[in-house]
Amino acid sequence: MARQRPQGVVGHINRERGFGEVADIADTSTARRASSKDANAHAAGSGGALTPLVGVSANQWRALSMRAAEPNGYYLPEWELAVNASAQGRVDTDALGAWHDASSLIGLMPVISMWRAYRIPLPALVSADPYGTLCTPLLDCDMAEEAVTGLLQQARRAGAHALIFRATSLDGAAMKAFTEVLHRGGMQPVVLQSHVRACLDATGDADEVLREALGAKKLKDLRRQRNRLAEHGAVHFDVARTPAEMTTAVEAFLMLEASGWKGQRGTALSQDDGDAAFVRRATSALAATGQCEIVTLRAGETPVAAAIVLRHQDRAFYFKLGVDERFAKFSPGVQLTLELTRYLCADPAIRLVDSTAAADHPMINPIWRGRLAIGDVLIPLRRGDPVVSLIRAALRLRGVIREPVRRIVHFVRARQEKS
Repeated sequence: MARQRPQGVVGHINRERGFGEVADIADTSTARRASSKDANAHAAGSGGALTPLVGVSANQWRALSMRAAEPNGYYLPEWELAVNASAQGRVDTDALGAWHDASSLIGLMPVISMWRAYRIPLPALVSADPYGTLCTPLLDCDMAEEAVTGLLQQARRAGAHALIFRATSLDGAAMKAFTEVLHRGGMQPVVLQSHVRACLDATGDADEVLREALGAKKLKDLRRQRNRLAEHGAVHFDVARTPAEMTTAVEAFLMLEASGWKGQRGTALSQDDGDAAFVRRATSALAATGQCEIVTLRAGETPVAAAIVLRHQDRAFYFKLGVDERFAKFSPGVQLTLELTRYLCADPAIRLVDSTAAADHPMINPIWRGRLAIGDVLIPLRRGDPVVSLIRAALRLRGVIREPVRRIVHFVRARQEKS
């Protein structure tokens, strides 16, 4: 006998969205009262349904990205649509959108269900993982609070009781707009966890930046390593910018990334056909808009390190680094990062570079001494909603269970990444 769906908003949500049957978990009259208005809105028409990410107009999305209050290279349409098309575990994403009128997209947040993100069957929407560690939503700089209001309304119509932003900038314009709108409704965002990560103030002189960060002795040691690397061929720093250049450069990057510990661990991009297809498509598409480069350090004709760099407005994002570990004693990843620092500091279009690295990353932290506050944030959608308390408790329990394992994995990876 088929199981009967519960009544109310949760019963209207497709279980594949992951909201589950929250009545089985929190059967409270208060929760039902909080949901009744949204259930009616959802039943009234298709406006309550989430939009598949592929259904968002790429032209309107691109126009929004140009007006975004806060840059996020990982939520550019060329990047996120490539992720959504084939990246392992990241396909079939939905979107929350906010509109000023039928032709003006003013807010966008790619989302997945809480079930899909955490295997927790509660009615929340979670920012989709764009393969980079930044999920700050795109908001129109001139209508940021209107955009926030629209995103929250659509999330309510879709049956969610909360939004969860993973890896989001805590001090930027986007979070400020969400905080202002929530305060007017008697609510506030809840920071679930936070950390700081390395960034580069690219408005300074590169030599001064590096000297202050590393000191004369360390720079001398690195110059000595570079001179020894030059014994294998003249050392030069190449930048691939055009789609044609990208075709060759991305293959060198994929080869380098798979040649080291990431390949041994089975997490290199080229080891999954979908991941490799995503990165080839994304880098080529963004090169066509001038928003992606692949930087490569070579000794003669041999690539020893390569990295992907995204650009959005006045910010750059240091995506992934691949090195040839046969040259590990020359610190190829560090040598490439030094060249990248000089390159970006000399570019007047770039003011800040986000490392998008883990907290306390052993390679980038000593070089880039700026810090960005990043965290996971819970956004309640209704004042005094007990389901939000359940969501917080479930996430807290999950964290307690996973934290010891996470610490061990982080320790092992940090030791592997030191080169």
